Amino acid sequence: MRRGNLPGPVLDLASGEGHNGIYLATLGLQVICCDRSGDALAAALRLAAEHGVRIRTWQEDLEVPGVNPLPVEAFGAIVVFRYLHRPLFPAIRKALRQGGILVYETFTADHAKFGKPRNPDHLLQPGELRKVFEDWETIHWFEGEKTDPLRAVAQIVCRRPRGGGGGG
Repeated sequence: MRRGNLPGPVLDLASGEGHNGIYLATLGLQVICCDRSGDALAAALRLAAEHGVRIRTWQEDLEVPGVNPLPVEAFGAIVVFRYLHRPLFPAIRKALRQGGILVYETFTADHAKFGKPRNPDHLLQPGELRKVFEDWETIHWFEGEKTDPLRAVAQIVCRRPRGGGGGG
Protein backbone atom coordinates (compact mmCIF):
# COMPACT_ATOMS: atom_id res chain seq x y z
CA MET A 1 0.00 0.00 0.00
CA ARG A 2 1.23 3.44 -0.84
CA ARG A 3 -0.23 6.70 0.32
CA GLY A 4 -0.94 7.95 -3.20
CA ASN A 5 -2.95 4.85 -4.08
CA LEU A 6 -5.48 5.05 -1.27
CA PRO A 7 -8.60 7.20 -1.29
CA GLY A 8 -8.53 7.89 2.43
CA PRO A 9 -7.08 6.74 5.73
CA VAL A 10 -6.30 3.16 6.72
CA LEU A 11 -8.43 1.63 9.46
CA ASP A 12 -6.65 -0.96 11.61
CA LEU A 13 -9.78 -2.73 12.84
CA ALA A 14 -9.68 -4.43 16.25
CA SER A 15 -6.11 -3.20 16.35
CA GLY A 16 -5.14 -4.11 19.88
CA GLU A 17 -1.82 -2.34 20.49
CA GLY A 18 -1.73 -1.28 16.85
CA HIS A 19 1.35 -3.10 15.56
CA ASN A 20 -0.04 -3.47 12.02
CA GLY A 21 -1.31 0.09 11.85
CA ILE A 22 1.93 1.49 13.21
CA TYR A 23 3.89 -0.39 10.57
CA LEU A 24 1.67 1.18 7.90
CA ALA A 25 2.18 4.60 9.46
CA THR A 26 5.95 4.13 9.09
CA LEU A 27 5.27 3.84 5.34
CA GLY A 28 3.68 7.29 5.38
CA LEU A 29 0.04 6.24 5.54
CA GLN A 30 -2.60 7.99 7.64
CA VAL A 31 -3.79 5.35 10.13
CA ILE A 32 -6.66 5.07 12.56
CA CYS A 33 -6.35 2.26 15.11
CA CYS A 34 -9.75 1.11 16.36
CA ASP A 35 -10.26 -1.14 19.36
CA ARG A 36 -12.60 -1.41 22.33
CA SER A 37 -9.72 -1.45 24.80
CA GLY A 38 -8.58 1.98 25.95
CA ASP A 39 -5.47 0.40 27.47
CA ALA A 40 -4.52 -1.21 24.15
CA LEU A 41 -5.02 2.08 22.31
CA ALA A 42 -2.90 3.95 24.88
CA ALA A 43 -0.17 1.37 24.29
CA ALA A 44 -0.56 1.92 20.53
CA LEU A 45 -0.01 5.65 20.94
CA ARG A 46 3.14 5.02 23.00
CA LEU A 47 4.45 2.52 20.45
CA ALA A 48 3.74 4.90 17.57
CA ALA A 49 5.69 7.65 19.36
CA GLU A 50 8.61 5.24 19.85
CA HIS A 51 8.58 4.64 16.09
CA GLY A 52 8.38 8.36 15.34
CA VAL A 53 4.96 8.20 13.70
CA ARG A 54 1.52 9.55 14.46
CA ILE A 55 -1.66 7.54 14.47
CA ARG A 56 -5.19 8.38 15.46
CA THR A 57 -7.06 6.12 17.85
CA TRP A 58 -10.75 5.39 18.03
CA GLN A 59 -12.18 3.47 20.98
CA GLU A 60 -15.27 1.57 19.85
CA ASP A 61 -17.01 -1.65 20.78
CA LEU A 62 -17.39 -3.29 17.36
CA GLU A 63 -19.74 -5.99 18.64
CA VAL A 64 -22.82 -4.12 19.83
CA PRO A 65 -25.80 -6.07 18.44
CA GLY A 66 -27.74 -4.26 15.72
CA VAL A 67 -25.28 -1.36 15.47
CA ASN A 68 -23.03 -0.52 12.51
CA PRO A 69 -20.12 1.23 14.22
CA LEU A 70 -18.26 2.05 10.98
CA PRO A 71 -18.90 5.18 8.93
CA VAL A 72 -19.92 4.53 5.31
CA GLU A 73 -17.25 4.93 2.60
CA ALA A 74 -14.78 6.47 5.05
CA PHE A 75 -11.60 4.44 4.54
CA GLY A 76 -9.15 3.89 1.70
CA ALA A 77 -8.02 0.64 3.28
CA ILE A 78 -9.03 -1.60 6.14
CA VAL A 79 -6.72 -4.13 7.74
CA VAL A 80 -7.99 -6.87 10.04
CA PHE A 81 -5.77 -9.46 11.69
CA ARG A 82 -6.71 -12.21 14.16
CA TYR A 83 -10.27 -10.96 14.60
CA LEU A 84 -13.62 -12.31 13.47
CA HIS A 85 -17.08 -10.95 14.18
CA ARG A 86 -19.29 -12.08 11.31
CA PRO A 87 -22.03 -9.48 11.86
CA LEU A 88 -19.39 -6.84 11.06
CA PHE A 89 -18.82 -8.08 7.48
CA PRO A 90 -21.56 -5.87 5.95
CA ALA A 91 -20.22 -2.85 7.86
CA ILE A 92 -16.69 -3.49 6.58
CA ARG A 93 -17.99 -3.74 3.01
CA LYS A 94 -19.78 -0.40 3.35
CA ALA A 95 -16.98 1.39 5.23
CA LEU A 96 -14.40 0.92 2.49
CA ARG A 97 -14.43 3.51 -0.27
CA GLN A 98 -14.77 2.44 -3.90
CA GLY A 99 -11.36 1.33 -5.12
CA GLY A 100 -10.22 0.80 -1.52
CA ILE A 101 -8.22 -2.19 -0.32
CA LEU A 102 -9.11 -4.76 2.32
CA VAL A 103 -6.40 -6.88 3.95
CA TYR A 104 -7.89 -9.57 6.17
CA GLU A 105 -6.26 -12.53 7.90
CA THR A 106 -7.78 -14.60 10.64
CA PHE A 107 -7.99 -18.14 11.92
CA THR A 108 -9.89 -20.97 10.25
CA ALA A 109 -11.65 -23.92 11.86
CA ASP A 110 -8.50 -26.01 11.30
CA HIS A 111 -6.66 -23.80 13.78
CA ALA A 112 -8.42 -25.41 16.75
CA LYS A 113 -5.93 -28.30 16.60
CA PHE A 114 -3.08 -25.83 17.28
CA GLY A 115 -4.61 -23.92 20.18
CA LYS A 116 -6.71 -20.86 20.85
CA PRO A 117 -9.02 -19.66 19.58
CA ARG A 118 -11.16 -22.80 19.53
CA ASN A 119 -14.59 -21.19 19.68
CA PRO A 120 -16.31 -21.74 16.29
CA ASP A 121 -17.65 -18.17 16.48
CA HIS A 122 -14.04 -16.99 16.10
CA LEU A 123 -12.99 -19.42 13.37
CA LEU A 124 -13.74 -19.17 9.65
CA GLN A 125 -15.25 -22.10 7.81
CA PRO A 126 -13.51 -23.31 4.61
CA GLY A 127 -13.87 -20.70 1.87
CA GLU A 128 -15.97 -18.40 4.05
CA LEU A 129 -13.79 -15.29 3.85
CA ARG A 130 -13.41 -15.55 0.10
CA LYS A 131 -17.17 -15.96 -0.33
CA VAL A 132 -17.94 -12.81 1.69
CA PHE A 133 -15.85 -10.76 -0.74
CA GLU A 134 -16.35 -12.82 -3.91
CA ASP A 135 -17.72 -9.85 -5.84
CA TRP A 136 -14.59 -7.78 -5.14
CA GLU A 137 -11.33 -7.95 -7.10
CA THR A 138 -9.11 -10.53 -5.39
CA ILE A 139 -5.45 -9.51 -5.35
CA HIS A 140 -4.24 -12.27 -3.01
CA TRP A 141 -5.90 -15.32 -1.52
CA PHE A 142 -4.58 -18.05 0.77
CA GLU A 143 -6.21 -20.58 3.03
CA GLY A 144 -4.21 -23.19 4.87
CA GLU A 145 -1.45 -23.63 7.42
CA LYS A 146 1.39 -21.21 8.12
CA THR A 147 4.41 -21.62 10.34
CA ASP A 148 6.29 -19.37 12.76
CA PRO A 149 3.99 -19.56 14.62
CA LEU A 150 2.05 -22.60 13.49
CA ARG A 151 -1.50 -21.56 12.63
CA ALA A 152 -4.36 -22.24 10.21
CA VAL A 153 -5.57 -19.05 8.53
CA ALA A 154 -7.43 -17.54 5.64
CA GLN A 155 -5.98 -14.42 4.03
CA ILE A 156 -7.49 -12.12 1.47
CA VAL A 157 -6.35 -8.90 -0.10
CA CYS A 158 -9.08 -7.46 -2.29
CA ARG A 159 -10.28 -4.22 -3.80
CA ARG A 160 -13.79 -2.84 -3.57
CA PRO A 161 -14.91 -2.22 -7.14
CA ARG A 162 -15.67 1.27 -8.32
CA GLY A 163 -19.34 1.80 -8.95
CA GLY A 164 -20.60 -0.93 -6.64
CA GLY A 165 -19.79 -3.96 -4.56
CA GLY A 166 -20.27 -2.17 -1.28
CA GLY A 167 -23.55 -3.34 0.13
CA GLY A 168 -24.00 -5.97 2.69
